Amino acid sequence: FVVGGTAFRVWQVARQDDRQPADAVVVLGAAQYDGQPSSIFAARLKHAAALYDDRLAPRIVTTGGGRPGDAYTEAEAGRRYLIKLGVPASAVVAVPVGTDTLGSLQAVAAKAAQDGWSRALIVSDPWHSLRARQMARDSGLTAWTSPTRSGPVVQTRETQARYIVRETGAMLYYELTHASVDTETSGLG
Repeated sequence: FVVGGTAFRVWQVARQDDRQPADAVVVLGAAQYDGQPSSIFAARLKHAAALYDDRLAPRIVTTGGGRPGDAYTEAEAGRRYLIKLGVPASAVVAVPVGTDTLGSLQAVAAKAAQDGWSRALIVSDPWHSLRARQMARDSGLTAWTSPTRSGPVVQTRETQARYIVRETGAMLYYELTHASVDTETSGLG
């Protein structure tokens, strides 16, 4: 019952776009390759730029650290990409901290407290929305989600089903421990 209920919540929140005015659009990082966002990350960044263009927030916050040897962090690669899309540099804040969703959102919450804002519109993949929103709220942000509807994770039913199963497990783990799943072995963040 608990597993089925959690899977339903993952699916339900994935289908919702709670876009509304916020202090920042927060883009969760994903892989980058020598400063170029992966196709998953690029889809998130394009969606965030559209939300910014719709005047839903005065700033976009990019997140994500880097691995040893990386020339760029995910946050830096995301910031550069958004500026190339035409978002003013002054409106893009990189928070290059975190190797997983929880660490990144905790760093964003600290930056928000430092800068005097608290309302965040979280951009990620649909299936990641429930867990990301909960982590943001637990970190002290007032958070809503606006998931991207493009990119590789939303293209086929098989991919969608795989991500729902994956996120159901990650959400249950988070609810029990309030910690992220080991990202080095699971890739769940």
